[in-house]
Amino acid sequence: MDKDVEMHPLVKLAKETIELYVRERRTPRPPQPLPPEMQRRAGTFVSIHEHGQLRGCIGTIEPTQDNVAEEVIQNAVNAATRDPRFPPVRPEELDDLEIKVDVLSEPEPVSGPEELDPKRYGLIVQSKRNPWKRGLLLPDLEGIDTVEKQLYWTRVHKAGIRDPEEPVQLYRFAVERYS
Repeated sequence: MDKDVEMHPLVKLAKETIELYVRERRTPRPPQPLPPEMQRRAGTFVSIHEHGQLRGCIGTIEPTQDNVAEEVIQNAVNAATRDPRFPPVRPEELDDLEIKVDVLSEPEPVSGPEELDPKRYGLIVQSKRNPWKRGLLLPDLEGIDTVEKQLYWTRVHKAGIRDPEEPVQLYRFAVERYS
């Protein structure tokens, strides 16, 4: 039985996009008519794993495209070919990839760590001194099981804010995760 039959439409779109782009350097058009789950505007992340290991993950905090379908297409290409942590995906890897798509809710400011939950909410940390210093960590990630770990990883590794005295604004968001 074809695994694609059971795939959520957003995951199928991301997978088809990655395969077409890696093989032919082309991107698909969004399905027409757009299914309801692809019509709204939202930030999305496309995560690629190979044999259980992260292989690429790129996304948008807020929407940059006209709809979720176009957002997923853009982020799928970027996750497969432009994640600076990894070389671009090669055609011979395509059969071994597992793809996840996260659709983000609108980020909401929080007043402190007591409003966070790393299993339920993703986190954005933004410097109040330098707004371009901003980092995001998706929710429910392996190894990030406490608020303290979530704050540390987002602040230091994602936003690059190493000074513990630097004032920051915290935002949380929920995701709809499809795999």
